[in-house]
Amino acid sequence: MSGAPRPAPDTGIVDAHHHVWDLSVRDQEWITGPELAPLRRDFTVADLAPHARAAGVFATVLVQTVTVAEETPEFLSLAARDDLVAGVVGWTDLTAPGVADTVAALRSSPGGERLVGIRHQVQEEPDPRWLVRPEVLRGLAALQDAGLAYDLVVKPHQLPAAVEAARLLPGLTFVLDHLGKPPVASGAPGSWPDGVRELAALPNTVCKLSGLVTEAHWDTWTVADLRPYAETVLEAFGPERLMFGSDWPVCLLAAEYADVLGAARELTSALSAAERHAVFTGTATRVYRLRPPSPGRTTSP
Repeated sequence: MSGAPRPAPDTGIVDAHHHVWDLSVRDQEWITGPELAPLRRDFTVADLAPHARAAGVFATVLVQTVTVAEETPEFLSLAARDDLVAGVVGWTDLTAPGVADTVAALRSSPGGERLVGIRHQVQEEPDPRWLVRPEVLRGLAALQDAGLAYDLVVKPHQLPAAVEAARLLPGLTFVLDHLGKPPVASGAPGSWPDGVRELAALPNTVCKLSGLVTEAHWDTWTVADLRPYAETVLEAFGPERLMFGSDWPVCLLAAEYADVLGAARELTSALSAAERHAVFTGTATRVYRLRPPSPGRTTSP
């Protein structure tokens, strides 16, 4: 990513991945069926804030949920009003010819300085090579030129295309969400370890220690179930390229906020203090170029 890093926050944990939504503003069409029923209500930063503060989280990254252009400026406006949200990973149509102009417009909007990355729901694309389509690569190149990161939400079979895209765009930082969604519940990792290791071999990639509890059996998961997958990414990426994310409120299907953070702490307990700082603060701060809170800005209670 080009340009000088923004000043880093001083202390505390960065939650590098969470969501919010207001169903009166926009439906979340992916929340269907009885299993996801607990998510079919509004979730706001004010709902998250007490749990985050109690856990020692002082800054978060708010991540897109739907492929709707209006969501990103809404999130940026929210970040402009609330000091907990230090960065926004939004959405724009990477296949559109005017990606650079769209990003510039977002950055000039209220809260635009908090735009730190872009994400697309690649996991929903039927084409496993969607990421290396020419029009997508053109859009990704515009993000590279803008100095933004690109969050990868992919399934294991889509990792080869992610590797190819990251090779083709060495100046763009690719952030692997949720470890690439390993099949924790089945206990049969399949192609996932090789795909993750191949991605991690590229220096312009990092990974989020997030989303594991909902890939496991929701009611019966243990830290031991998650450990092989956490150890794989720790070995492949190293702590300096790993960042904690809660995936709240989706995580609530399987665990409370404090339990997700507790599991991440247990999974990284063998690391040195400096390495744990990287996972829980430093990597997200560096990759997303997070800024410290601004004097006079409001903060959720």
